[in-house]
Amino acid sequence: ALHAGFKEVEKELPGAEDLDGAARALMRLQDVYVLSVKGMANGVFQRAGATRPPLYSPGQRVSLSADDCFHVGKVAYDMGDYYHSIAWLEEAVSLFRLSYGSWNPEDRSSLEDALDHLAFSYFMAGNISHALSLSREFLHYDPGNQRVARNVVKYEKLLEMGTRVPWSLHPTAVPPLTPSLVLSLANQPLLGPLSPQPTPERLPQLSCSYETNGSPYLLLQPAKKEMVQIRPYVALYHDFISDAEAETIKGLAGPWLQRSVVASGEKQQKAEYRISKSAWLKDTVDPTVRTLEQRIAAVTGLDLRPPYAEYLQVVNYGLGGHYEPHFDHATSRKSPLYRMKSGNRIATVMIYLSAVKAGGSTAFIYANFSVPVVKNAALFWWNLRRNGDGDGDTLHAGCPVLAGDKWVANKWIHEHGQEFRRPCSANPHD
Repeated sequence: ALHAGFKEVEKELPGAEDLDGAARALMRLQDVYVLSVKGMANGVFQRAGATRPPLYSPGQRVSLSADDCFHVGKVAYDMGDYYHSIAWLEEAVSLFRLSYGSWNPEDRSSLEDALDHLAFSYFMAGNISHALSLSREFLHYDPGNQRVARNVVKYEKLLEMGTRVPWSLHPTAVPPLTPSLVLSLANQPLLGPLSPQPTPERLPQLSCSYETNGSPYLLLQPAKKEMVQIRPYVALYHDFISDAEAETIKGLAGPWLQRSVVASGEKQQKAEYRISKSAWLKDTVDPTVRTLEQRIAAVTGLDLRPPYAEYLQVVNYGLGGHYEPHFDHATSRKSPLYRMKSGNRIATVMIYLSAVKAGGSTAFIYANFSVPVVKNAALFWWNLRRNGDGDGDTLHAGCPVLAGDKWVANKWIHEHGQEFRRPCSANPHD
């Protein structure tokens, strides 16, 4: 009966893929927000080596066990990512040492396992002397292990021969770069809580206003528009959607959520640089979706009738969920976007359906600014210039969610059908 009951709920339980994905998410947060592994293990999101207050300190701390840290390190180890495996396995070894000799029913690994993997990680990273000392500690607990004994002899010979290490693990050394770390190093001002803000004198055109955009739909309730940036043109519409509408859309999308895919040549596939789940909603699925699309058309002044716009895409980003730098518009004629035969994506409307406790900002990389998650607001930008060329300044990324649950709804509008709504300029370079 127990086995039959388990089979019933097994599909709803996290699997090995989910567990490994959670481990990679923690490493992504570590990289992008430059977090201390020890702090993360203690349930605090503190910048490594920083004396400033934590980026986020939850009301109730949830600490990671030695086994949890071992698993994160083991995922990195299996990927050949020894920079991360060393950091997490060091924490696992430290915690296992504190509890050595006591039995924990949740631990699938042990101090010996952690020492074994950590020693080899240091060896692969080039720190042979530390690999030797960890292997000797392993033999103190398991003196009969012939494999580790052979490793000790091997490390001793390498040190006698004066083998040079390929790179030092001194704290000032630069670790091997990962895609997430590249994003972090390139955009530190975008992600930190103390980002330098432009002076008002330099931004005379930025303003907030009530807008009707010439639409009768907005006469009684104008849109609350905040100009975020002039080039690229980015506007934030506050209170664009109500709490009830946001909950309805999340509820409609929930049963259909699937792992998000990205364009790869003429195909679409899953990718580590986009970690989220998404679903597509037609305007006929519910009156709330139809009303929302009418509101988008009124605010943007664009034609959303099929095939001039795509269905509403609802996306959920969990812990560590992110989307690395990308363009919304197609940069190749082979893109699946052109199958709609309605041209490229001229504009994006992204609606924040939820608030997040920390992280999750939309960062515009080349333009060097970011927009935090503002619940019920809608972010709008033009992907194409008036001459139809892609706007390189719209390269943007969804920063990893540090704490909370991020829901957004995307509406992508195509260039066909907008010829008289956003006409070409007299200047061919615009």
